[in-house]
Amino acid sequence: MKRLIIALALLFSASLPAQAPVAVPVGKEPHHHLVFENDYVRVFRVSVPSHDATLLHQHDLPYVYVSLGPADVINAVAGKPEARLVMTDGQVGYSRGGFAHIARTDAGSPFDNVTIELLHPQGEPYNVCEKVVAGPFKDCGNRDSSSSFQVKQLFYTDEIQTDSLWFAPGANFSEPASEPRELLIAYENTELRVDLPGKPSKSLRGGEVLWIDAGKLPTIITAGENKVTRFLLVRFKGSNVTNKP
Repeated sequence: MKRLIIALALLFSASLPAQAPVAVPVGKEPHHHLVFENDYVRVFRVSVPSHDATLLHQHDLPYVYVSLGPADVINAVAGKPEARLVMTDGQVGYSRGGFAHIARTDAGSPFDNVTIELLHPQGEPYNVCEKVVAGPFKDCGNRDSSSSFQVKQLFYTDEIQTDSLWFAPGANFSEPASEPRELLIAYENTELRVDLPGKPSKSLRGGEVLWIDAGKLPTIITAGENKVTRFLLVRFKGSNVTNKP
C-alpha cells in the first residue's frame, strides 16, 4: 500500500505543468552592478563572463546601453525566439523596456556594457546620425581628419539627446554655453579628466560615468598625447533637440 501511494504521488507530480521561472528586477540581477542613481537615471555596469548567463530579469523602464568592447551575445526574451546580438565597441542601443530576458555569452567572449535606465517617460525615439532604433537616419558623413574633435548626434526622445564625442590626442574641450544636465560615459580604452566649476577634478576610465548638473560648463581634458578620447553624452530635458530626419 505504501509503495502504491508513493507511485501515485510521483505520477501526479510528473503530470503537473512546469513552473515558469520568475524574473528578478534588474537591480537584483547579480551581473548588473548599480554605479549611480538620481531622480533621472539608474546606471548599471553590466559584466557577463564568457560561457555564462544572467538570471531572467525584468526591464520595466526604457534604457540606453553602450557596449564596452565588441559583444556577441544571445538575447533570450521571455516569450520570443532567441536572437543573436553582435555589437561593435562603443555601439549605442535603446530599448523601450517592458520585457524580461536572459543574456548568454555562448560565443565564448565576455559581455560588458553600461546600461542607463531612464526614470522619466521618454516618448518616441528618433535616429539622427546612426540607426539606433527602427526608422530613418541621416548620413552625417565621416569624421573630418583635420578636426581635433567631433560631436556626432545619435538619437533623441522627448527627454534626452545622445551625442558621441571623439577627441584627438592632446585635445581639450570646454562647452561654450550654458548646457542642460548631462550624464557622461567613458568608452572602453578611454581616459579623461573633467573639470567642473567649484568641484574637484574627476578622472574617468572606460565604463565609468559622471553626472554633470545643469549649467556647470565642464572642461574635458584628454589623458595624454598618444590616446584618442571617446565618450557618450546623454543630455537631459532642456537640450537643443534635433529635428526629425
